[in-house]
Amino acid sequence: MDLDIKGRWALVCAASKGLGKGCATALASEGVNVVITARGRDALDATAQELRQANPDAQIIAVAGDITTSEGRAQALAAAPHFDILVNNAGGPPPGDFRTWSREDWIAALDANMLTAIELIKATIDGMTERGFGRIVNITSGAVKAPIDVLGLSNGARSGLTGFIAGVARQKRIAERNVTVNNMLPGLFETDRLRQSTDAAAKAQGKSYDVALEAKRQAIPAGRFGTADEFGAFCAFLCSAKAGYLTGQNILLDGGAYPGTF
Repeated sequence: MDLDIKGRWALVCAASKGLGKGCATALASEGVNVVITARGRDALDATAQELRQANPDAQIIAVAGDITTSEGRAQALAAAPHFDILVNNAGGPPPGDFRTWSREDWIAALDANMLTAIELIKATIDGMTERGFGRIVNITSGAVKAPIDVLGLSNGARSGLTGFIAGVARQKRIAERNVTVNNMLPGLFETDRLRQSTDAAAKAQGKSYDVALEAKRQAIPAGRFGTADEFGAFCAFLCSAKAGYLTGQNILLDGGAYPGTF
């Protein structure tokens, strides 16, 4: 299927590895010009080179910096003439007991997982409506549907973003101009985040890492963890010209782990 987005400009955040890289890879393979951001320059440059080699017809621009800061956002937004596609993504805050979290911990979580996405949407959505095309995808978490008790910072910040998006996506002046805003809710994917959370859980439970990892895998009806490539492919479809009638939705990709009917 031709997604009909060749030549568009996309900004993909936290794209040096993991799910962000999967999204950038899928978009570049469709001929989209992609600006990728991340804090680690070495990993980001390596990803950019990989994408350039695989997609010689697409422009790949790497901007190293912290997207959660105003300076980092300004640098990323200045890297292209405009953006038709925005993929918001940021690493989740650490797990823990809410009794130990300070106000500063909460502000950091909100900055990374709610306010940064809102600022980037503010900076790009009006241009999208003026041009009559825009796709915004926010990578949140399956915890928005089924909260995880030790991830209270993430539960709160990402749920706040979800509520904000529900209103923005349905504004008539946005939706009728072929601009969509959707959220992707990943379950357990083969990423550094999975490895870090599993290691923490294993230590807390007095289990080996392999035993803890296998327990997580067994809890997934699909019997496996997701891959960044399949996540990216779904993201590319949401960003395509074919997906113009889908907006304001929370798309859960978790191999069937969520047990609810709705």
